[in-house]
Amino acid sequence: MRLITVFAFAAAIVAAPAIDPGIPRFPLPDGFPTPNPDQLAEIQRLAGGTLPNQPLPTNLSQDAIATLKLLAHNELYEVAFFTELLNNITTAAPGYRANDTAPLDRLLLVRQIEAIKNQEELHAIAANAFLVSAKQDPIAPCQYTFPVSNFQNAILFAQVFTDLALGTIPAVQLLFARDGGPASGNVITLGSILGSEAQQDGFFRSTQRKNPSAAPFLTGSTGAIAFNALRKLIVKDSCPQPLSSIGLPEWGDLDFFSAQLFINNYIDSELAIPEPSWPFWISSNPQTKNGTLPFFVAGLSAAPNESSIVYLSGQNKPVAVPITKFLQSPGDASATFRVEFPFEKRGFANGLTIAILARGLGPFADAEAVSAAAQLGPVIIEIH
Repeated sequence: MRLITVFAFAAAIVAAPAIDPGIPRFPLPDGFPTPNPDQLAEIQRLAGGTLPNQPLPTNLSQDAIATLKLLAHNELYEVAFFTELLNNITTAAPGYRANDTAPLDRLLLVRQIEAIKNQEELHAIAANAFLVSAKQDPIAPCQYTFPVSNFQNAILFAQVFTDLALGTIPAVQLLFARDGGPASGNVITLGSILGSEAQQDGFFRSTQRKNPSAAPFLTGSTGAIAFNALRKLIVKDSCPQPLSSIGLPEWGDLDFFSAQLFINNYIDSELAIPEPSWPFWISSNPQTKNGTLPFFVAGLSAAPNESSIVYLSGQNKPVAVPITKFLQSPGDASATFRVEFPFEKRGFANGLTIAILARGLGPFADAEAVSAAAQLGPVIIEIH
């Protein structure tokens, strides 16, 4: 059986076909996603370390392959996001000038974001190496949207999608462990990526004057949950490989009633991301922790039958809450409804909580069971 290493894969992709330009334009000036050996050496220098040279598995289950494809897409999005963020800071774009990043040292900040961007490039190369070793095509970049317009919002948004990545990588580890054989050995490699992302998240949180770690046990996710969040940030029909080829289910959209991002008592009371393409809600107001949340669904002509909003928070069992106060919008197939948010009653964790509209009233055993019953979502909730 032929063994492939991540480093060997990086050398092989030099001959890969060119990628259609996206947002930002790929390939990047450093050659990513197909850097030559000299460019790769510089990426590794700026990232603070090299690609692993451990052998990779050549046989993976379809579930593991689908989740790896999602992970590669996610890493590519992060590369694009941090490339754009770094460019906005270094060119002093509106919202990213000295007064916007104060009191942070800008030279240090550039070095920090540059390191994160290069680390994400290596994460993406590693994810694609896993796929190629399993006889799958590497994932190519798409075109992306970034629903932020200033530095504070960008760091907040980076924290949110990193929180979701921290919940998804363990799901990939679990699938590798289930596959057994050579695949189980790469659980450690994935764990090192998880640790790198966690260190980045601590930086994002500290920059916002939050505790560097949100909770003792972070919220778990699944590949399907992360996929349905990420696809809203990808420009439609912009991917060289259709998103349907990933092999994960696509759910309907679940949104908050307002199109504006809810931020309660955050650093700046006027801080907001207008018209976000990725619905999430952030609060530090204790009164919201035991209230109700307003949801909006387009294309819904009747109240969901035997369905509930299911919350995933920390490493606790999913919490299913019945849908109440369902209101049909006259003249079109849309509806609003309110659902209890039992943060303190049910022991939710600070940081990430995931909400999904799922078939059934529960109980659900875990995040995988919720994903299997999902109809709409997810909505991302951050409490700090």
